[in-house]
Amino acid sequence: MLYHLLYPFHTQISVLNVTQYITFRTAAASIMALVVSLVLGPWMIRKLREFQVGQVIRHEGPATHRPKAGTPTMGGLLILTAAIVPTLSWADLHNIYIWIAVLSTVAFGAIGFADDYLKVVRRSHHGLWPRYKLMAQAGVALAVGLALMVLARESLYNTRLLFPFFKNFIPDLGWAYVAFAIVVLVAVSNTVNLTDGLDGLAISTFAIAAAAYTALAYVVGHKILAGYLLLVHFPQAGELTIFCGSLVGASLGFLWYNSYPAEIFMGDVGSLALGAALGTVAILIKQELLLIVVGGVWVLEGLSVIIQVASFKMTGRRVFKMAPLHHHFELIGWSEPKIITRFVIAGIVFALFSLTTLKLR
Repeated sequence: MLYHLLYPFHTQISVLNVTQYITFRTAAASIMALVVSLVLGPWMIRKLREFQVGQVIRHEGPATHRPKAGTPTMGGLLILTAAIVPTLSWADLHNIYIWIAVLSTVAFGAIGFADDYLKVVRRSHHGLWPRYKLMAQAGVALAVGLALMVLARESLYNTRLLFPFFKNFIPDLGWAYVAFAIVVLVAVSNTVNLTDGLDGLAISTFAIAAAAYTALAYVVGHKILAGYLLLVHFPQAGELTIFCGSLVGASLGFLWYNSYPAEIFMGDVGSLALGAALGTVAILIKQELLLIVVGGVWVLEGLSVIIQVASFKMTGRRVFKMAPLHHHFELIGWSEPKIITRFVIAGIVFALFSLTTLKLR
């Protein structure tokens, strides 16, 4: 809104000319998101306590988590507010990419909200039935995939797939891209959800990944840089830099209250929405496969669950003391802050490595 209000006056007030630049609007949106998150945080924590919206701890979880019972949850509402308000304030609202990213994020957040609400009402860690939850996620992802096909028909998108390290292998998936988009969105939203098990772990690793995609979105929207790095150039994708910047600012603001020991948890309304937000951006800027590297921590967390379940069903034995992976390290004696710090270091390494792959083709 602010962009559309301010930019028309740039001919009368020369300083407003800076609002045309994505870099300026990204910085403004990031700062605004950080401030909104920091200012609204105490109020939301107080309100969640008043409404007794507290975390329910699984009985089979680590014993060290039991004192966390009752900590305000559904803090994802704070993240979404802090990210979406600045995005709508500073982005070009005529840009269809922005609306796809925002609506996908909100829709996945709504699924997470329903899941969290049922947990709070039932005073149980069981929310939506898993199959209904997956069906709802797949339904939203299907809508995103179909929207992309419409854009492809208008020459505003393409269904080719870029592989890291390979310059000439760029297959066109056609309508199969819809199924691929569903897999990407469902997978990344659920792996971020699995990572949300320690204070500040999910939001820290997400902030790192979102920062990497802020840079990627800018490059894809920049004709010269995209050409130099052999990336698909979508001029409209540049506006997603503002969305990603808002996600980074909102994440840092939330981390202020979510860092160990946490005063508030994000809940599924936050983890599902954030995973979908980054997954949608990755799809829109044609860096879907790079998400495997950028979100390496989430991939490891998700794989640990798959390996644990498969091993137990096939052999009756567990590979890890507990899954996801961060619980395994808890049970072998690592302190929670140590696990978080080391996972964050790994997240930074994954993000930096992903950026180096852009030229290694």
